Amino acid sequence: MHNYLDFEKPISDLEGKIHELKKLALEDESIDTSDEVGRLEVRVREAMLDIYSKLNAWQKTQVARHPQRPHFVDYSAALFEEFTPLAGDRKFSEDAAIQAGLARFRGLPVAVIGQEKGNDTKTRLKHNFGSARPEGYRKAIRVLEMADRFDLPVITLIDTAGAYPGVGAEERGQAEAIARSTEMCLNLRVPIISVVVGEGGSGGAIAIATGNRVYMLEHSIYSVISPEGAASILWRDPTRAKEAATNMKITAEDLKSLGIIDGIIPEPLGGAHRDPDSVIAATGDVIANALGEFSGRSRDQIRNDRRQKFLAMGRSL
Repeated sequence: MHNYLDFEKPISDLEGKIHELKKLALEDESIDTSDEVGRLEVRVREAMLDIYSKLNAWQKTQVARHPQRPHFVDYSAALFEEFTPLAGDRKFSEDAAIQAGLARFRGLPVAVIGQEKGNDTKTRLKHNFGSARPEGYRKAIRVLEMADRFDLPVITLIDTAGAYPGVGAEERGQAEAIARSTEMCLNLRVPIISVVVGEGGSGGAIAIATGNRVYMLEHSIYSVISPEGAASILWRDPTRAKEAATNMKITAEDLKSLGIIDGIIPEPLGGAHRDPDSVIAATGDVIANALGEFSGRSRDQIRNDRRQKFLAMGRSL
């Protein structure tokens, strides 16, 4: 069963009726509910088309945070072969919010970095809900350095509400770790392909999303702060998060029009959680095409391409 969002109540009601009819048919084989089920399924699709064709920024935020949305572990299992995770920052400890290591992507050796939120209470606690501490970013730096040394393209998958803001993280240099990771991304002489698959929150996202090509899933979000955080700062009222989300321009469409991202990966009707396999496959195709753009380019050209991309942001506004 799906976890329905608030604005999906018409869909929930219709699919509830379908479930009841199918259950009734199983209990009594003399009852044929196929025609009614078919009619209801058509109405479900119509309702989904209507609702998802006009999602506002706050509704997209809810979809991006959907608990059944595919996470890094799902993309990793489907897209990468021989994924070998690397643990620890060689300075303090391991951070499970950031997953990083070496793998093969369609036969090509690559470095992989991503944020994992977890999908149940146990794994969410283990991965700190995808909010990394400084050692997570220092682990990312270690893998980025390795990728540059061995000429490995880098693929990053972003899904975090933001870096962990706890006292311990601040004491260990959270801001410095994020800045160093961002700097390392800018200086790399291998291609970096980044995809925002859920939330791209603040410096916690940009630390591993400073790529040659940056893509977003259709219903993902990317922002300097969460809508709730922005509302708390601007109006001292987190309940105005919907208003903040609208004004912050955090959707894929907004960011593509502003030149912040390079492309949008369509999601299945109803969001990525409705058909994870298809959206993961589509993401893989986009990554493969992006990597193909840099075939034959020199290492210095790859680095200059990335730097010019970020220097150009905002110049035409």
